[in-house]
Amino acid sequence: MNWDWGAVRDFMPHFWDGLLVTLQALALGSVISFALGLLWALLMRTPTRWVRWPVGVVTEFIRNTPLLVQLFFLFYVLPEWNITFSALTTGVVAIGLHYSTYTMQVYRAGIEGVPAGQWEAATALNLPLRRTWTAVILPQAIRRVVPALGNYVISMLKDTPMLMAITVLEMLGEARLYSQEHFQFTEPLTVIGVAFILISYPASLLLRALERRLVR
Repeated sequence: MNWDWGAVRDFMPHFWDGLLVTLQALALGSVISFALGLLWALLMRTPTRWVRWPVGVVTEFIRNTPLLVQLFFLFYVLPEWNITFSALTTGVVAIGLHYSTYTMQVYRAGIEGVPAGQWEAATALNLPLRRTWTAVILPQAIRRVVPALGNYVISMLKDTPMLMAITVLEMLGEARLYSQEHFQFTEPLTVIGVAFILISYPASLLLRALERRLVR
């Protein structure tokens, strides 16, 4: 096998385009998963069964069905109901929605890990429930779960190639298109593999360092 540096050079403009799309999907999907996961976690703590039960059913269904199936459903089925989004928007929503059911569990663990004394102190100070959550409970809970949330960001990064299935040209999509047009597969796919390593491995090291710092 001969390595063709010319193919690498020709592929790089496509790679940068794909990287930009990948990072867009990752950033927006992370925001959705973090915000929606926190909402799910708070709703699951409400005393009203008629709120907890539907939320539990929906999140269990999402968590136990493949992301690829959800992508296809949002991209191909919703237009039949006259609900249409761009391919990238659909992918971002699908990733964010899917991973929100996992971040929900992370938030739940963080909230349950807040010492009971903090709740008792807020009650003794007669703090309103809203202020108890925003000023006492959530700051402590979120601080505890930042490393775990970061791990899911890395997982989302590694799942972004699934967006290729709904025509989103992220990194792997660009590599696949270039390979089919030029009949050169080794160079573009190797570049993509190295790119994922160069992004995910340093991020995992950063998360470990952050976890050590937060648990001090």
